[in-house]
Amino acid sequence: MKAVILLSGGLDSSTVLYQAIADGYECYAISFNYQQRHQRELKSASAIATAARVVQHQVVEFDLRLWGGSALTDKTIDLPQERSLDQMSQNIPITYVPARNTIFLSFALAYAEAVFAERVFIGVNALDYSGYPDCRPDYIDAMQEVFRLGTKQGREGQPITILTPLIHLKKTEIIELGNRLGVPWELTWSCYTGDELACGVCDSCRLRLAAFAQLGLADPLPYSSNRLI
Repeated sequence: MKAVILLSGGLDSSTVLYQAIADGYECYAISFNYQQRHQRELKSASAIATAARVVQHQVVEFDLRLWGGSALTDKTIDLPQERSLDQMSQNIPITYVPARNTIFLSFALAYAEAVFAERVFIGVNALDYSGYPDCRPDYIDAMQEVFRLGTKQGREGQPITILTPLIHLKKTEIIELGNRLGVPWELTWSCYTGDELACGVCDSCRLRLAAFAQLGLADPLPYSSNRLI
């Protein structure tokens, strides 16, 4: 069977790719250059795709800076830094990119139907502290219906299925799963800044560092700061 994997190069999406491989799928990876401030993640996406020996890796380019609305697409908006886990869980953060997963899943759906894939894997997580609305089970259920109604395959009774193997896992559990699958963490990237060295203080870095620390493990990525929460 074939599967399209949304691959950002981060901890979650890389684990999902390796899970899909372990499940026996021929994997087609898709990444997105939407002019995000952290385009450094695309280097990691390429490295992970190469390491995993995917059948094909597509990088789709478009520009979400045109309307901004997020600290990831508008550099006049400051990235949250040095926030506690409690602070991160209070509201939908400014790093939320309007409708990003809907856009990503639409591209993935088109790709999947074109290569006759049966599955689309996405590394959304409802237990993470990000609180993004497009990472929750009810959103995925709604998008599954879009997949069914909006494609030839779906209308002919063979809808492409969205798989979310991480959606109910804690970050520590994702790392434990990735360890079992052999994910090369040193190739991944989580930082929201546009620097070549992970900052260690943005929400994404702090979540990652905290999870490794809770497991008593060292994160193999170098950081400019790695003060734990």
